[in-house]
Amino acid sequence: MKRIVFCDFDGTITVKETFVAVLKHFAPQLSAQLIPQMYARELTLREGVRRILESIPSSRYPEVLEFTRCETIRPGFTELLDFLEAQKVPLVVISGGLRGMVEVVLGELIPRIHALHAVDIDTSGEYFQVNSEFEGETELVAKVQVMEKYLVDEKIAIGDSLTDLNMALETPIVFARDRLAQYLEEHQKPYIPWQDFLEVRDYLAKLWNLVSNDE
Repeated sequence: MKRIVFCDFDGTITVKETFVAVLKHFAPQLSAQLIPQMYARELTLREGVRRILESIPSSRYPEVLEFTRCETIRPGFTELLDFLEAQKVPLVVISGGLRGMVEVVLGELIPRIHALHAVDIDTSGEYFQVNSEFEGETELVAKVQVMEKYLVDEKIAIGDSLTDLNMALETPIVFARDRLAQYLEEHQKPYIPWQDFLEVRDYLAKLWNLVSNDE
């Protein structure tokens, strides 16, 4: 593979921050305490998200999936997939949220995703137990670790929030919106602002045409 696109899920593919909404709905008191600490980077995502998830009874997992089923996908995502498929460029979804939630929302689009990396949970006990293949020092899903699996010439990242910061700092071409854009400005890291995936598609089309012309 010459190129690859890494894309966040919550608040990026979805219009709303789906996972944060789930945490607030199913563990309101703990979320109210810990989420502001995570956004302020006083508490790691790894610790905060784990504590909140593992406070939710396993019996509520079907409700969690149902809660997310009707989430809206941001405009242009299907068109971006069409464009990337035509260019033979894979799109990899990396989510700091639950795999089941991502699969429910994406539905029939799942076969068009090259790979999905997210948090897995075990519901065999009384409460959720978190399992993550790529757990890092500060993240439940260390997105940079995931990216290192893919050996390509050009990496592109698309994101919107704190969970995407490390990924964005390690990626030459970053599409950032909302909180992620603010964090990148603090780090003086260049990024491309975006609102919908049609803008991402059109930017990449121009970029890659320039690259091919230079060649």
